[in-house]
Amino acid sequence: MTSNTKSTSTERRKALIQEYKRTPKDMGVYAIRNTSNGKIYVAASRDIRARINRHRMNLKTNTEQVELLQQDWNACGAEVFEFETLELLEPLDDPTYDPTEDLEILQQLWLEKLSPFDEAGYNTRPPIAH
Repeated sequence: MTSNTKSTSTERRKALIQEYKRTPKDMGVYAIRNTSNGKIYVAASRDIRARINRHRMNLKTNTEQVELLQQDWNACGAEVFEFETLELLEPLDDPTYDPTEDLEILQQLWLEKLSPFDEAGYNTRPPIAH
């Protein structure tokens, strides 16, 4: 490889990285569903695709932090799990917009709707407020 080709390759790589960083990410709420027992895990993310990919990798390498999800993945096999987007959050057209609170609210609504706790899912039940 000549130095000119190497330089062009490096520039191309940098341009691709910049393009990726500028590309809007799908943010919102997603689910991981065990089709063999109906259990579900619900969570929100600023980048759903990347987060689901991370779950897949963690599950494959036996490093998933959601222990019951990992246990069922190991016991039932990857083929019984489905990954899906439940709802997308449209970002506000404001460069200072921070979606954190909106994602938390959206996630809470889906947790209330699907109740993925105890025998129904992999989420940890939130503490009861007094």
